[in-house]
Amino acid sequence: MFLILFVLHDTSKLEGIMRAWTETGVRGVTILLSTGYRKFTEGNILREDLPLIFSIEDILQHEECTNRTLFSVVKDEEAVDRVIKATENLVGDLNLPNTGILTVLPVSRAYGLDRIYD
Repeated sequence: MFLILFVLHDTSKLEGIMRAWTETGVRGVTILLSTGYRKFTEGNILREDLPLIFSIEDILQHEECTNRTLFSVVKDEEAVDRVIKATENLVGDLNLPNTGILTVLPVSRAYGLDRIYD
């Protein structure tokens, strides 16, 4: 088994990523709101650019300053390869700037996944 961690920089692509991962066979994904050190040091976090009393227009006019971190456990390397390919089809080459950061870690033990992958 492998743990896939993906920090998605362009949050507008989240829905597409979720659809693509599901189509590759991923059965469960956890999504976290996250920010990187650079954005943190620049003070660009937690939508502090919004006024105290804001409208939908305020939200849409201001750039979101956070990422989404997705993680999932998959059964084998073939599943990892499918997820990476599907991800790059949507965000572009992950080696290019501002696409995201994807890491894969081996999982030696996992509990609670039997109901997902049976």
